[in-house]
Amino acid sequence: MKKLLKMDWAMVAAVFLLTAIGLVFLYSIYSNGKAIGVYTYGSFAKQALAVFLGILVFLFFSYYDYRALNFFSTKLYFLMLVVLLFVVFAGATVRGTTGWIKLGIFNIQPVEIAKVVMIIFLASFFSQKRTQLSIVVRILSSIALVFIPVFLILKQPDFGSAMIIIGVWLVMLLASGINKTNVAKLFLGGAIVLFAGFFLLKDYQMERLKNFVNPYNDPRGSGYNVIQSMVAVGSGGIFGKGLGHGSQSQLNFLPEKHTDFIFAVIAEEGGLVGATVVLALFSVLLYRVKETAKLSQDNFGYLIAIGAMTMFSLHMFINIGMNLGIAPVAGVPLPFLSYGGSSIISFFAVAGLVQSVWICRAKTLD
Repeated sequence: MKKLLKMDWAMVAAVFLLTAIGLVFLYSIYSNGKAIGVYTYGSFAKQALAVFLGILVFLFFSYYDYRALNFFSTKLYFLMLVVLLFVVFAGATVRGTTGWIKLGIFNIQPVEIAKVVMIIFLASFFSQKRTQLSIVVRILSSIALVFIPVFLILKQPDFGSAMIIIGVWLVMLLASGINKTNVAKLFLGGAIVLFAGFFLLKDYQMERLKNFVNPYNDPRGSGYNVIQSMVAVGSGGIFGKGLGHGSQSQLNFLPEKHTDFIFAVIAEEGGLVGATVVLALFSVLLYRVKETAKLSQDNFGYLIAIGAMTMFSLHMFINIGMNLGIAPVAGVPLPFLSYGGSSIISFFAVAGLVQSVWICRAKTLD
């Protein structure tokens, strides 16, 4: 009971309200007969089950002392690599991405779990090696350790998740303490790698970048999703069209409305008011995670919170940017709102880790 009282209830409220909003709008998609198609009540039931499992995972990590994860971090990292390697060679293909493991009626996406593992592993690595390795060795070692899972993820291919992990690594590296000269060298090296990587993009990825600049280049093809999303967002007005009454989402003009473009559904049916509520809840979530990082009692906990804040932020900005046409479509889910069992359980796990840092900090103050 004491642990329950020590939880950061502002953050808990933000997480659960976002989850509830996600379920409400997913239900509005599934409940309208015109929008059924591949979207069925069975899909909604699976999402509700995933939310229930996610809450259990959240409670487990919240009450588990995060400091004990230092011992398991390396083992988790190598286990993650084995699973990602298995996915590359024997994974199931869904919507062009070989990134799934089929277990009966459920599909597990290991890359979502990999994001959680990388936060734990990098927090452990940077906190333990800070005094053992020089800055240059620490940077080069972390690059090698991040490159392996990123390479396996790109082989699926899942460019969006790879960029999330690289972003988490970069922010955690900067937060671990490096001087301005090394930061400049790092960004220069990163710019060179990005420039070189541009020529390695697959055709569909190049099309996404072109349509990011001007989706009307191919309005009936690769630019269709973004155009329909922008129409949905713009048509919602101030108060929206009401649950189940969005023309773009309910009449199936908007593809992937339950995953990549759930924010467009919220903006269309809930209007500016609904979109603002969602953004306000994300602001509360990110602020509370930042406060947890600031008040953490050790570097490991601090870096876990920084990694969590980065993961949530990148998912939020990329996904909402996709929906507004100001970011390339990268297949990145919106935390606690998008359909997807693996992703929502992973988001709950990360939120639980942050709660563990907060609770342990409160115990230390007692």
